[in-house]
Amino acid sequence: MIQVHRMDADTRFIDSRTPIRIMTPSRRHITICLISVTALLGGCDAVGIETVPQYNARKEAEGKAIGSACRHAVRSIESCFRSNPKAPKAAVFAGWKEMDSYMRENEVVGMPTPPGEEASPPSGEHEETPTGGHEDGKKHS
Repeated sequence: MIQVHRMDADTRFIDSRTPIRIMTPSRRHITICLISVTALLGGCDAVGIETVPQYNARKEAEGKAIGSACRHAVRSIESCFRSNPKAPKAAVFAGWKEMDSYMRENEVVGMPTPPGEEASPPSGEHEETPTGGHEDGKKHS
């Protein structure tokens, strides 16, 4: 008996008598793979997608760290609020208060910033003095 092979675009031959059917993925297979990969990565933290509770916890921790640093630098809470306007005020205050109680309990001495360093402009810029000149004494136009 002679075998007749149907010729498709997916049929290849090793030699003239042995056909090989090439497996092409169907849409169903691709869809199933994409859905399963999406489901697996949806629960994965390695993707870098930050959820709302994670974002809030990070902002809270940053605010507490800012408040603690301000208290250790012997800065007032108002000064801390002014220098960090985007930080959540409640978290900054909680950090400042925690550091204050810690410093009092353990008799830790604060590390004040040197005078003039707090109000210094960013590097490369000169601040104008009240006389209209710059700090280096020259007038710039």
